[in-house]
Amino acid sequence: MFKIGDFSKLSRISIRMLRHYNDIGLLMPKNIDEFTSYRYYDVSQLSIANRIQSLKNMGFSLETIKEILKEYEDADSLKKYLKLHYTQMKEKSDRIQKQLLIIETTIEQLEQGSVNMNYDVVIKNFPELKVISLRKVIPAYNDEGMLWGELNKELIKQKVSCANPCYAMAVFFDEGYKENDVDVEIRLAVLNNYKDTKDVKFKTTDPITAATVIVKGDYNQLTAVCEAIGNWINDNGYEIDGPMFNIYHVSPAMESNPDNWITEVCFPIKSK
Repeated sequence: MFKIGDFSKLSRISIRMLRHYNDIGLLMPKNIDEFTSYRYYDVSQLSIANRIQSLKNMGFSLETIKEILKEYEDADSLKKYLKLHYTQMKEKSDRIQKQLLIIETTIEQLEQGSVNMNYDVVIKNFPELKVISLRKVIPAYNDEGMLWGELNKELIKQKVSCANPCYAMAVFFDEGYKENDVDVEIRLAVLNNYKDTKDVKFKTTDPITAATVIVKGDYNQLTAVCEAIGNWINDNGYEIDGPMFNIYHVSPAMESNPDNWITEVCFPIKSK
């Protein structure tokens, strides 16, 4: 048996933390002397201490470690915990990487003096268009590429001739901004008549008057762009008159470098 100080050295866990582990029922001394209150640990508990440290280093909470230790000898159960934790950590890591990219990009733009918070809002009248369209609810905004892939198959299958300009656009029909389950319709202007399918439709759109901003670069700017359009609409006596849409003049499918993407953000408007 080892006193708490010696066990602390052997396990490389501080005395303070060993006492905390005892308080929460994670790793309790094998014996406590009733006269001196000295805590004694058994040599077999070193392996448990090592397991705790290993799981802590993986990012598990002490509460979760307590549950894992109950089933540690069951390989399938341990694998289940590890797989779930891996997925959660990977999602967290992906979010952090995206946030770091936004920070890095903003710093670079500030250093280059290229951050533009004064976006030029222009009123545009879009004509009646004959379009091929595909509308679905997708998991999130960044899954829009799934729709374009599906639409492209139909373009090839029916040998669809696109107009010039083709007005490659995505229309967002949800009442407000959504984190997931997004109702999106993508459209391309076409020249002739073709057959509808289960999901892909050919139709003629109404003319639209919209407040627009053309943005060069990645989509991290869209929040600031929408703010600029909102202020312009409010200041100039207009109101929003229909779902907003984006026109992709240079899209990720056309250009891999986000710096070269060109997007036109459009909000249909009418006078108050």
